[in-house]
Amino acid sequence: MNFILKITILMICFFSLSLRAEIVVVDDTGQRIVLEKPASRIISLAPHTTELLYSAGATDQIIGTVSFSDYPEQAKKIKNIGSSNKFDLELIVALKPDLIVAWKSGNTMARIDELKHLGFPVFINEPRKFTDISESLLKLGVLLNTQEIAQTQAKQFNQTILKLRMENQHKASVYVFYQVWNDPLFTINGEHLISKVISLCGGKNVFESVNVLSPQIGIEAVLQANPQVIVAGTNESRSHWLGEWKKWTGMQAVKNKHLYAINADLIVRHTPRIVQGAQQMCKILDKVREKN
Repeated sequence: MNFILKITILMICFFSLSLRAEIVVVDDTGQRIVLEKPASRIISLAPHTTELLYSAGATDQIIGTVSFSDYPEQAKKIKNIGSSNKFDLELIVALKPDLIVAWKSGNTMARIDELKHLGFPVFINEPRKFTDISESLLKLGVLLNTQEIAQTQAKQFNQTILKLRMENQHKASVYVFYQVWNDPLFTINGEHLISKVISLCGGKNVFESVNVLSPQIGIEAVLQANPQVIVAGTNESRSHWLGEWKKWTGMQAVKNKHLYAINADLIVRHTPRIVQGAQQMCKILDKVREKN
């Protein structure tokens, strides 16, 4: 074999190895994310993406997060770079991330485009189904090179969701109004993952047919829908929400005292912890069935 041929073969082999070394995933917008090596300096632009990264196997790779990125406990120690819809672009540049994980419906897309134009790889996450959560874990596991951990977490999540589905699939429907916020009043439509939680438990979201993912509505619309139960995503600062409904005594939910709260972090965030929120939702709907 002559010298030139040997060099050519070596170059082809080296090029092939280089191609195989690339890490490639497709995000929730259909965009290909290509990394030369596993991500080691990650900025998360939403609380739920921070949780997803940790669930997928991240340890010390996350170097920046936004407000309310408070789970797991170690997330509280990471540098804050702003809020989901108002983050500090200059600080992000200074931190020199090799991956940014964003949230399509929670971040300002114009700012995301700026990050892309600066050359940062941006993985955009937008879970709308339970399978989207497990797929997000698997994709982030590839980007982190923590596939084994991510696969275990995804499998456990899928198994728990399947168990809940089997337990509730033949139960009587319960008409549910889910309250996202009180003033102004916001809820969710059928495309939202919270609505999938309601369906999983044998419930029916009374505003599932609205076109907007998280629409603002009026009290009159809720009264007309006449739900059997009102479930509010609350925390301590929102504990008064349910009390505000008690004056509407003609509504089924109020008349039968079916006003319940779920910790918002367990149902709003699109992470494996939504299983806990789903378990609470299913118990609530069972209580409604028992009294009807």
